[in-house]
Amino acid sequence: MTELSIRRATAQDIPTITRIYDHAVRTGTASFELEPPDEAEMARRHRVLMEGRFPYIVAERAGTVAGYAYAGPYRPRPAYRFSVEDSIYVAPEMHRGGIGRLLLGALIEQATERGFRQMVAVIGDSAQTPSIGLHAALGFRMIGTIEHVGYKFGRWLDTVLMQLPLGPGADAPP
Repeated sequence: MTELSIRRATAQDIPTITRIYDHAVRTGTASFELEPPDEAEMARRHRVLMEGRFPYIVAERAGTVAGYAYAGPYRPRPAYRFSVEDSIYVAPEMHRGGIGRLLLGALIEQATERGFRQMVAVIGDSAQTPSIGLHAALGFRMIGTIEHVGYKFGRWLDTVLMQLPLGPGADAPP
């Protein structure tokens, strides 16, 4: 099988990123969006993160984007500026191939290099055991579950919260 590489996401990746996210929104509970955004909106979101100091990466196999990940602001208030929330999406035909693990590992490394101190995973749906397991395997610890906070596909969904200290974490000021 062709080797995977990780690189910075570019504007040229937006059509594929949009397709991957469209599938996730329409068929899964990783995102609580009900309608997938179009390419223009996905490009806007990409630009906002790239203009900040947030990592936004893709995994590529044989010239094709197999998945993408980014770290964005955990919350908008200034005191949260050293904490990020991770997002990872893999093309449906590429699931279960180690792409998510590779993306998350690279995202953790890049967020740490940029001086962020905490990474928070806000996992849609407590039934997302592959995502929960992936985060746990890379050192995230479970910090809680907010029950029945979203409604999608005719059922109530939980949100699972997991957290990973980056660099010195909270052991030293930024």
